[in-house]
Amino acid sequence: MIELLASRYAYALMFVLMGVGMYMMIANQNLVKKLIGVNLFQTAIFLFFVAVAYVEGGSAPIVPTEGDPGAMASPLPHVIVLTAIVVGIALTAVGLALIVRIYAEYGTLREDTLREVRADE
Repeated sequence: MIELLASRYAYALMFVLMGVGMYMMIANQNLVKKLIGVNLFQTAIFLFFVAVAYVEGGSAPIVPTEGDPGAMASPLPHVIVLTAIVVGIALTAVGLALIVRIYAEYGTLREDTLREVRADE
């Protein structure tokens, strides 16, 4: 069991990051901490895509001019992760902008307090 975890450490790290990110999104009342949890969850998904794309003994997907190319790594998961990183940065920027606006309007970032204030309006 230990040998399996040692050889698949990326998957173990992915599950830890996913669990911490999910816990932060569910358990915290602060909106900034929830946004950090979303970012940790996204990082876990990125790590999963990169770990799945790894090919033991694989080379870059460039076709050689002579001989057998052998095992090649697929560039598609890496391209998807790069695109997802850009989308994640945009999501974080929009989330932070909304958090700043919420704080300026209501003076708090606690979700339970915001629900009470919104119910009174």
